[in-house]
Amino acid sequence: MTMNTAVALRHLAFEDLGTLDPLLREWGWQIQYRDVGVDTLEDLFDAPPGLLIVLGGPIGAFDDRLYPYLQSELALISERLLRRQPLLGICLGAQLMARALGGRISAMPEKEIGFAPVQLTRVGLASPLTALEDVPVLHWHGDRIQLPAAVSSLATTTPCPTQAFAVGHHALGLQFHIEADPEKLERWLIGHTLELSGAGIDLEQLRRDAAEHGHSLIRAARRLMTQWRDQWEQKQ
Repeated sequence: MTMNTAVALRHLAFEDLGTLDPLLREWGWQIQYRDVGVDTLEDLFDAPPGLLIVLGGPIGAFDDRLYPYLQSELALISERLLRRQPLLGICLGAQLMARALGGRISAMPEKEIGFAPVQLTRVGLASPLTALEDVPVLHWHGDRIQLPAAVSSLATTTPCPTQAFAVGHHALGLQFHIEADPEKLERWLIGHTLELSGAGIDLEQLRRDAAEHGHSLIRAARRLMTQWRDQWEQKQ
C-alpha cells in the first residue's frame, strides 16, 4: 500500500466518497474502496494506507453481535488512532471512532435528517471546521455521540451536542455528511426509503434543500478538507 493511497471503508454502495472523490484525485491520491463485511481489512494493518476514511451506514456502532465484522473495523480504527495516522470518520465512521476512544453512542428521541448548519464550539472555531460556518450540512442519523472527557466537541446542534471532534491533527470525526453529492441524492432517497418514511421526512423539501445548499456545501467541504490536510501533513 503506497502512502498516497486513500482507502474508504464503505457500508452501503451508494454512500461513497461522493464529492470528496474528485478532490482527493486532484491531490494525487489513489482511491480504493473496501466494502465492510465483504472485503478483508487484514492487509490494512500491515500495509496502512496514507489516509483511511470510514464512511456512513445504517447499522449501529455497537452492533457487533449482529454484524461481527465491526470488530475488525474497530480494531483498524483503534490502530490508526494509536499510530496517529490520518483518519476521517463520517457519520457511522465518526461513531466508531468515538467508540474506539472510549465514548458512548445512544439513540436520539428523533432522527436528525436534513440540511441545517452546525454551531461551532470555542475549540471548533480554532479548527478547520471554520470552513463550514453558516453553511447548511446534510444531517442523516438517529444516534448521537457522547465523547470521553479528554476529547472536545467541535460543533453542535440543538438535538445533538457532538457533531464533530478531532484527535490531534490527524483524526477528524464528523457526525454529519460533507461528502453527499446533491446530483445523486435520489440514490439516498431510494436506499433509505423506510427510514425516511418512518421519520416523516418531506422528500420534496429535502430535494429543494439539496438543490439550494448542495453546491455551497461542496465548496465548504473542499476548504475544510484542504485545511485539515495541511494540518496533518505539517505534523508528519
